[in-house]
Amino acid sequence: MDVAVLGAAGDVGRQVCTQLIERRVLPTSSRLQLVGRAEGPSARATHGLRADLIDAYDEHAPLLDVALHPDEVVADVVVLAAGRTTPARPGVTMPRTQLAADNLPVFEAYARALAEHGSGHEVVIVVSNPVELGVAVMARALGRHRVIGMGAWLDTLRFRRELAVSLGLRRHRIGGFVGGQHGEDLVPLWSTVRISGLDVDERRAALAGLRRGRTLDTFTDEIARAQELLTQVAADDPGAAFDLIGSWPPDLRVVARPWMTHTSGAKTANGTANATVGLLDTLLDGRDTVVAGQVALHGETTVAGDPLDGVLGVPVVLGPEGWTRVLLDEPAPDEGRRLLASRDRIDATLAHVGLGRAAGAQAARAVPPHAAAATGSAIPTDSAVPTGSAIAGGAS
Repeated sequence: MDVAVLGAAGDVGRQVCTQLIERRVLPTSSRLQLVGRAEGPSARATHGLRADLIDAYDEHAPLLDVALHPDEVVADVVVLAAGRTTPARPGVTMPRTQLAADNLPVFEAYARALAEHGSGHEVVIVVSNPVELGVAVMARALGRHRVIGMGAWLDTLRFRRELAVSLGLRRHRIGGFVGGQHGEDLVPLWSTVRISGLDVDERRAALAGLRRGRTLDTFTDEIARAQELLTQVAADDPGAAFDLIGSWPPDLRVVARPWMTHTSGAKTANGTANATVGLLDTLLDGRDTVVAGQVALHGETTVAGDPLDGVLGVPVVLGPEGWTRVLLDEPAPDEGRRLLASRDRIDATLAHVGLGRAAGAQAARAVPPHAAAATGSAIPTDSAVPTGSAIAGGAS
């Protein structure tokens, strides 16, 4: 099978290409297409990346190809890593709506090209942010089951790692998922956590100790206070800021640690690429595996009796033809409230670029029946995440 990485010369794209080859995910008979832009420095950087990868891995590298136009993309699995990213500097932020407006033309150009010139069977892994926008655009063009955003899988791996660290275990002994929107609106699904070697009562006791009596109803406020505190501490001692994160509960560390890493200027390309290549390995190996990902839902599951539709991170079954089923039992009440709030925030972002609930309903009426599954989201916009008690900075 062949893979195309859109935005191959960017921070994450370069890491995805490197890890695909280093981990020998692709055999030498497969093709890895490095996709850039014909204008600006992208063309030079993409050709240079190809030469560098051959220099380093020629003995076991797949066939390496360069494409500089969306119409030239040909692959079984397409990794969307093109577009702008949020600034990696302390105190500098970019609203998701602005990032969405900037990256929408990039997403649409590739989606249109794949719809017109692709095989009709490509599976797309969306890495670029906003992940949910990339999923909405690609799903509308290609069909929703062929598109998955990797943000929820990356958040899930981080959650499992933080749980494992707190429990003194290896990550492979921890199960559990993160849903919602990638980033600060993620939803740690504590009710899905499983710990190898512990029975139900032991697991409940262990997780209760880790949660420290908190619920997700206060999570948004905790995140805001954590970021404010980290900014203050990091101004004098970045190392102390990272040490401070280690004293917080696991779910808060899932948000705070990558946020601190990104704003430090180091970014999170290695972890992002690792999660992406893990999904690629699943797709290329032909296995069906349960992962978490942002997908375009159409009532496949409910929360508190409310059918979930629109783009949202949930646990799904992923296989070589894309995702097939949602595996989400009724979550705990605080998880359900945060999932619904996250859903609404995603819709608010999509509505800014014409991909919210109203646009999705109009598109569903306008497209032919075989493409109806690819239309945009359908989610209301009247909820907010409840806030309450906040973290005590640095308390263990």
